[in-house]
Amino acid sequence: GLGTAYVTGFKYAISNNYDYLFEMDADFSHSPNDIPRFLKIITDNNYDIVIGSRYYQGVSVVNWPMIRLLLSYFANIYARIITGVPVNDLTGGYKCYRISKLKELNFKTIKSDGYSFQIEITSKLFYKKAKIIEIPIVFIDRVKGQSKMNKGIIWEAFWSVWQLRLQHILGKI
Repeated sequence: GLGTAYVTGFKYAISNNYDYLFEMDADFSHSPNDIPRFLKIITDNNYDIVIGSRYYQGVSVVNWPMIRLLLSYFANIYARIITGVPVNDLTGGYKCYRISKLKELNFKTIKSDGYSFQIEITSKLFYKKAKIIEIPIVFIDRVKGQSKMNKGIIWEAFWSVWQLRLQHILGKI
């Protein structure tokens, strides 16, 4: 699944001694033209994560049906409230990570495999005192292909935020 693919990429970047790792949608929903901006921010300001946010300084989503936009927007509010992570776009997948901070994660404890993977990684890094910044991006929905969003993914995300919060409270992260 999605989470397994990300973890494989994270481990590859760590084992090859990269300094930074980018994740983005391969269907050009995330513009590669933003990469230099991400890199400048993470290198010049000593951040651990730069998040390209669809919901920072307004809503910047193009070509999504209103129901999908509302579901995503309110899911992010819900996740932010439950996890306590002060990020507007916890479910977004356009990020730049500092590898030295990613190394602090125990990837064996990653439980999420759907979109909630984004929430889990960002939350766990926040709980480990990562310096996080959001920057506005424009998200343009894919022209071809279909979303993998389904009820199982929504259900996983609904419960995973409670698990994350409980693990954090109990000191198990």
